[in-house]
Amino acid sequence: MQRKLQKLFHFEGIPWPASVLYNALSTTCIFQHYYGLLAADITRNCTEGAVLDIGTGPGWLLLKLHNCAPGLRLTGLDVSPSMVAHARRNMAQAGLAGTVTITQGSADNPPFGDSTFDLVVSTGSIHHWKHPIEGLNEIHRVLRPGGAALIYDLVRDTPTHLLKETTREFGTLRMVLMWIHGFEEPFYRMKELEELVWETAFEEGQLRFVRVMGCLVMRKSDFL
Repeated sequence: MQRKLQKLFHFEGIPWPASVLYNALSTTCIFQHYYGLLAADITRNCTEGAVLDIGTGPGWLLLKLHNCAPGLRLTGLDVSPSMVAHARRNMAQAGLAGTVTITQGSADNPPFGDSTFDLVVSTGSIHHWKHPIEGLNEIHRVLRPGGAALIYDLVRDTPTHLLKETTREFGTLRMVLMWIHGFEEPFYRMKELEELVWETAFEEGQLRFVRVMGCLVMRKSDFL
């Protein structure tokens, strides 16, 4: 009930001027460290082909992915026009304006054809989606047969040992701030994330962790 009430007051995308603050915060060490960790995790699953990042925000994950695997064809999608502008500017400053595509659109209505991508990822976004079931079904639609989806997000019931490891790495103050953030944001619990998959076209989904970030892994069947 608490999460449902929180979602009523949350934007699906980050509007201006909050997008300016988020773009600045996302350059800090803890954000950049996690973008690097997730890029390494993603490229263990896919080093070539087409990748879609839903809720790309400022686009830093795309930059890390390009650095890890330059052969990837990268597309970022965000519902916020302001965030799209930030991401395009960040890609241009990195010299990737002609390499990485940034598009405006929502998770539940992405402007892409069927079977377009080999991998779809999303980081810290799904708890904002107004229509998560429709969003996951759209991910299934735009994935090629045999493709995978990696949906990363914080969860409310992160295992204690992972929290302790991250506290040792980043310090108590940052973890307290993350804990406070967990009350303000409509994050899912582990079981709630896995249960979302049951109502979608995906046959199954499994939750694992990359440090404190949960990762919901789903695959589209080869036999369609």
